[in-house]
Amino acid sequence: MATLCVTDMQKSVLIYILCLISFAVSAVSDSAAPPPHRRIDKIVFRNLEKRGLQPAEQVTDEVFLRRAYLDLTGSIPDHNTARKFLKKEYKGKRRQLIDHLIQSPEFADYWTLKWCDLLRVKAEFPINMWPNGVQAYAKWIHTSILQNKSYDNFAREMLTSSGSNFRVPQVNFYRGVQGEKPGDIATVAALTFMGTRLEKWPENKRKDFEAFFSRINFKGTAEWKEVIVCNDHGASEVLTTRFPDGKKVMIQAGVDPRKVFADWLISANNEWFARNIVNRAWSWFMGYGLIHEPDDIMHNSKAVYPELLACLEKEFVSSGYDMRHLFRVIMMSKVYQQSSKPHSDLPEGPELFARYPVRQVEAEVLIDALDRLSGSSDEYMSMIPEPFTFVPSRNKAVQLTDGSITSKFLKMFGRPSRDTGLESERNNAPSDDQRLHMLNSTHVQSKIEKGWKLRNLTKRSKDKKEALNIIYLSVLTRYPTDEERAAAREYVQKKGQHHGTRDVFWALINSKEFLYRH
Repeated sequence: MATLCVTDMQKSVLIYILCLISFAVSAVSDSAAPPPHRRIDKIVFRNLEKRGLQPAEQVTDEVFLRRAYLDLTGSIPDHNTARKFLKKEYKGKRRQLIDHLIQSPEFADYWTLKWCDLLRVKAEFPINMWPNGVQAYAKWIHTSILQNKSYDNFAREMLTSSGSNFRVPQVNFYRGVQGEKPGDIATVAALTFMGTRLEKWPENKRKDFEAFFSRINFKGTAEWKEVIVCNDHGASEVLTTRFPDGKKVMIQAGVDPRKVFADWLISANNEWFARNIVNRAWSWFMGYGLIHEPDDIMHNSKAVYPELLACLEKEFVSSGYDMRHLFRVIMMSKVYQQSSKPHSDLPEGPELFARYPVRQVEAEVLIDALDRLSGSSDEYMSMIPEPFTFVPSRNKAVQLTDGSITSKFLKMFGRPSRDTGLESERNNAPSDDQRLHMLNSTHVQSKIEKGWKLRNLTKRSKDKKEALNIIYLSVLTRYPTDEERAAAREYVQKKGQHHGTRDVFWALINSKEFLYRH
């Protein structure tokens, strides 16, 4: 019988080929699983069909461009950006746009604003973080977002921090609280990182939770308003309490209870941590949480689509708690890219995500858009003067990190007070005062009359058709329809180029298409 002899070289070749085959099989297996944004679509659309609801149509490139800019950067694209994007014809341009915006400095600015709302970043009463603390904390938040710090590290650094609130910025998590008692701090920690309201918990569970924050000391220094936040290392007794899941824990003297809590909270199998931020993120982009309200979750709360919430949780954890990845997954879905025009008038449509929800843009976003379009600026101030409340006029409202610094416009259009960290503190509901201000205030009128930017852009264009294109692309991120173009041309001929163009601009900034996310 012949013997098969295999040389070392042949063995190497055989192993190499087997590895290639294994890799190919693995690749086929991996490709069989739909991408995460397609799983979103499958779950939502299947459930809508069961309920007899037809999803809205997919949005045009014009609407998607504007929506992506607003949702990721809190701004609207300029006319050149809009023109270039609309000219592109290739399939992956929406993904490319998301990737571009999500890495931009404007993304970091806008999401710093969002986190400053949730973390109660405010110098004055009733938070009293003081200007130096606000500056340090806001810079740390901004840097964390700019560097795409993983959310688990972002949360852990705040929960376990110790030191000066001027020199260890994340310590200001404990300064952004109305009080220094364990109950005050526990309430804020539960709201921020678990999306739950501790005051609704049974008293025994609430007291157990408060125990994790019962050994925090606050010490003043010789420097004005500086506070040292630290664990009480002098405690000599074992601290016995229970985690929110009911599991008993004994914390030895000298061990920081906050670190024990953080280890429990920030784990892959903890139902509170990832679920909270995934649910919040969904509500930020889709108007409603899968569990709604997104900051009023109880242990027995039911999601409208439990399978989708579990899917997003798993995807988020497996990504390494990557917030940008989570945002990208949501925005790439057909569910997110639906039109705001419903196929059905059933009232539950938005809550079931049968269409994109129409919402008024935030106060800061609106005033920044008006300033950019007109080439003007606004003044912001604090009611209680401090050394660091000077804000250069070139600063955008979305860059205002201190909740104490504001303006009449920001207050009127619902900027939150940052006293509680509740999502509902920001009020984007329209009001009669807002409409009157946009239509008839000297504030807005002076921007239109004196604003040089749009006037210069339209003056440079000798073609009146192109001038109208610039106005529409700048304000609404689209070209005018034939009907709009004819009406505008007739009006401008009657009123003259300057007054006619001014009035067209005024009409557009008062339209719902400009004032709302859609």
